[in-house]
Amino acid sequence: MAQTTSSNGKTALLLMDFQNDIVQMIPEPQRSAVVANAAALQARAREVGMPVFYIVVKFRPGYPEVNPRNKGFTALKGAGRLVEGTNGADIDTRLAPLASEPVVTKRRVSGFFNTDLDTVLGAHGVDKLVLSGLVTSGVILSSLRWAADRDYGLTLAADACADSDEEVHRVLTEKVFPRQASVLATSAVLALPEFNPA
Repeated sequence: MAQTTSSNGKTALLLMDFQNDIVQMIPEPQRSAVVANAAALQARAREVGMPVFYIVVKFRPGYPEVNPRNKGFTALKGAGRLVEGTNGADIDTRLAPLASEPVVTKRRVSGFFNTDLDTVLGAHGVDKLVLSGLVTSGVILSSLRWAADRDYGLTLAADACADSDEEVHRVLTEKVFPRQASVLATSAVLALPEFNPA
């Protein structure tokens, strides 16, 4: 697979939807492994000065953003999940952002749709992304496809992502995503030049 390195531009790490309500959807021991891999990426990115951005999905009390035709978000509304100001909507403390690291709030699945993520990335000169998040068939799928259409160079840390359906995760990471991104294990991502500047 092609690497996502080049002599110009800048790489950023995206940590997406690592919120308590979503993390709890992933069974153990997979849950702990995924969070640990994401934390390893986060720690190394900070060490080398790579920008780290966080994507979260939150709804206002009463869910005014949720259209009754939206099956997925209607289910979240029914379960009372991901409401602004609740512990369930908070980022897992193992991946807590620093005050200097931007957090982008979305009201839909993709980290890009109707958010200022593209603008913030552009302001930092970012044209390559390393993706990690929950869930593979949700924010990862939607954000990766959107970013590919925007011509970002993409690397997916496959074991720093998970889905409640392991077969869906496997098909996406092994058959779908490699058409648009370098799909690597976290250990291989950490060996890339972006994480090991001279």
